[in-house]
Amino acid sequence: MEIKAIGAFSASQPLEAMDIRRREPGPHDVQIEIAYCGICHSDIHQVRSEWAGTLYPCVPGHEIVGRVVATGDHVARYQVGDLVGVGCIVDSCQHCEDCNDGLENYCDHMVGTYNGPTDDAPGHTLGGYSQQIVVHERYVLRITHPDAQLAAVAPLLCAGITTYSPLRHWNVGPGKKVGVVGIGGLGHMGIKLAHAMGAHVVAFTTSESKREAAKALGADEVVVSRNADEMAAHTKSFDFILNTVAAPHNLDAFTVLLKRDGTMTLVGAPATPHDSPEVFNLIMKRRSIAGSMIGGIPETQEMLDFCAEHGIVADIEMIRADQINEAYERMLRGDVHYRFVMDIATLNA
Repeated sequence: MEIKAIGAFSASQPLEAMDIRRREPGPHDVQIEIAYCGICHSDIHQVRSEWAGTLYPCVPGHEIVGRVVATGDHVARYQVGDLVGVGCIVDSCQHCEDCNDGLENYCDHMVGTYNGPTDDAPGHTLGGYSQQIVVHERYVLRITHPDAQLAAVAPLLCAGITTYSPLRHWNVGPGKKVGVVGIGGLGHMGIKLAHAMGAHVVAFTTSESKREAAKALGADEVVVSRNADEMAAHTKSFDFILNTVAAPHNLDAFTVLLKRDGTMTLVGAPATPHDSPEVFNLIMKRRSIAGSMIGGIPETQEMLDFCAEHGIVADIEMIRADQINEAYERMLRGDVHYRFVMDIATLNA
């Protein structure tokens, strides 16, 4: 079937309207009419070939919400009319240790929602800046938030799970002091989630102007990281730090704030590497620097259910499809609070 989409034909061209094809639903497929798609910083990296291997035409988008409009004959989990989401994964090998553990995000053959290998034309996956998508039921998520919150649910499919997964894995909860570095698309979700999990949350920002905004999101304290005295006051006090910053910076400034056996997990993905951290800051207190990438399908469903139970959604700004290039430029300037979401209905305009 032919549908409308927004994408790019090369790294040097702006995004533009285009027609793409979707396969007819197979026996285990779910066909979804997309209502909203969140705009992720990864979309910019990929569409502009800042990450290697971009295939064109590139249709980004992996924060997808909408309704089921058709199902394959063997689909048991979903029916027409269900409110569903699709995140960053649309396929994996389905039989390795990672897949069997529900950690499809670490499968060596994970297929991304866009720019991944597929038998469908044009030979690589095309994402959610489009009217419809067809996905194997294993990779479809159920949404139980109220309909009125649907647009603000979309970023949970990437920003939400990217921050939820490490918070859960490192056992964040009551009695834990947790830092969140950066108050952007990822960081604002990290603050909300860590607060809902019962931790004492400290937000780190380079901007004095974000202090009150961070408290409104649920931070118990806010530290301006350029203020040496404010930073020093928290030395050796954190159980866990979630670092969401997607630009190279000095990691040592934060590792020294960890307790013995504390961990700082990186979820921001810079286009160029961080400077090498000072090893003595790690070995003298048995501290760790770790990484985490999105989450598996079961954990993503757990995250959606947790957010529905606690009334958590992203803070968003809605855009029309024809505003996508302007939105990219604003994202690069940090001019968004805190996530853009595209209204897919405007593709018809």
